Amino acid sequence: MDHKLFKDVVAQNIFYLRTKNHMTQYELGEKLNYSDKAISKWERGDAIPDVFVLKKIADLFEVTVDYILVPHSEQDQKRDTKPIKKIKNIIAAIAAIGVQTVALAIFVIVALYTDGALYLWQIFIYALPVIAIVELVFACIWSRKMYKIFLSVSLLLWGILLTVYFAIADYSMWMIFLLGIPIQLIIFFAFGIKITIKFSQKDHALIKKGAIKNSIAKYVQKKKGKSQISQNEEKTDE
Repeated sequence: MDHKLFKDVVAQNIFYLRTKNHMTQYELGEKLNYSDKAISKWERGDAIPDVFVLKKIADLFEVTVDYILVPHSEQDQKRDTKPIKKIKNIIAAIAAIGVQTVALAIFVIVALYTDGALYLWQIFIYALPVIAIVELVFACIWSRKMYKIFLSVSLLLWGILLTVYFAIADYSMWMIFLLGIPIQLIIFFAFGIKITIKFSQKDHALIKKGAIKNSIAKYVQKKKGKSQISQNEEKTDE
């Protein structure tokens, strides 16, 4: 594979991964600490990102670096980008189920050898913070997606509050959950969760073009209005 063809292959793969994940060049540049012009150069095949950046792109889109470097047919692209993500999700799910399985085993053993198993079901509540910590570790190591980390931290918060509530065994302590509201808001803003309207670069260009047209139209209309007023003044003078 010659150098030009290699550039084109990398360019096509980066373009495919970006558009498949509904990202603009500007958004991808923000995540990689590069400008949208650099992303555009990569996707045109004018330049190739270095190895470190290729690894960041691979981690971001949950593919291997090799996937970015070799050509793919459309069917291969649809098939090859899914397995790694699926495997990671399966492992994370297995870990969560494993924690609950341990909790279930403790529940069964204690229930068989003791008579007072009335409040033993609470062990599943106590398992929630452990699950949250496990999922948080996976989210930080693998996906690094803010919404997954945010969900894991939120689950950890409410799991801890539930654990404290049931451990105290005082149902008048329900007001402890009120503490979770401001803490949840702090977590929300700390992770920078924003509800924004996202425009593509084409949309931005069209909006800008439309704004220019509108300003020109207003200017012309204003000029016409002034000329019409002057004409009316001349007629009244006559």
